[in-house]
Amino acid sequence: MNSKPTPFRTVERSNLGIPMDGLEFVTVKSRALGQRADVTFHVPPQARGCTDLPVVMLLHGVYGSHWAWALKGGAHVTAQRLIDEGALPPVMLVMPSDGLWGDGSGYVAHGGQDFERWIIDEVPQLATQLAAGCTPRSPLLVAGLSMGGFGALRLAGKYPDRITAAAAHSAVTDLAQLDDAIEESRDDWSDACADRTVLAALTNARGKLPPIRFDCGRGDGLSAANFALHQSLQDAGIAHEYAQRNGDHDWDYWTLALEDTLRFFGDVLRGERPATGEDHA
Repeated sequence: MNSKPTPFRTVERSNLGIPMDGLEFVTVKSRALGQRADVTFHVPPQARGCTDLPVVMLLHGVYGSHWAWALKGGAHVTAQRLIDEGALPPVMLVMPSDGLWGDGSGYVAHGGQDFERWIIDEVPQLATQLAAGCTPRSPLLVAGLSMGGFGALRLAGKYPDRITAAAAHSAVTDLAQLDDAIEESRDDWSDACADRTVLAALTNARGKLPPIRFDCGRGDGLSAANFALHQSLQDAGIAHEYAQRNGDHDWDYWTLALEDTLRFFGDVLRGERPATGEDHA
């Protein structure tokens, strides 16, 4: 068997069959990272004239980058369809890179770079510069897949006053689960990151948690961990929605699952999904 040698450990390739209508791309110099970083975003035509336009931020997984949700998962296509149907109010879709550390940054602070601050502080600030309708009062709804799912759920626990709703697909539930996926050592990741599991972040939240939803495919290697998180949250009395469906850890699953998240976000923005109503400080 002849195999073509390659110097690359991983290769992520866009799907040329996905239309790029309405997508825009920016590169900025991040103070939190001390380097450049990229963001893909989409603003629907219905956003014209809106004030406090909601921001839906989508976080990618290991090996990916800012374009993955759009050009592998067609996130902007799904969002625009749901907006056209009235199932989702007009929202700005913001898809940042994780900071491009090694195979994946975990969206947490490291010794010399703060990937958490990039996501929770700088990207929302950037949204207000990119879309006229976005303001500091714009609701922030965060979702992610795999490593990005960890980021979304953990940030909801750490910043419940700033995140309006959070969702995850095939989430990493413990940073240790990344060790089998990333080539680099996590030894220099900040000791300040005490909430290294989703459960710890949510149970230690200071304030009322926002509405939370997560799901996982039955054929996914992270299925057992996601179900265990669901059970632990139930035991802790933390309100959430959890779903299982057929599927694996791949874009076929995430492309379909995103519609459930966006519909969930639509319900939250219409006031149909309340916060947990409990303070877990």
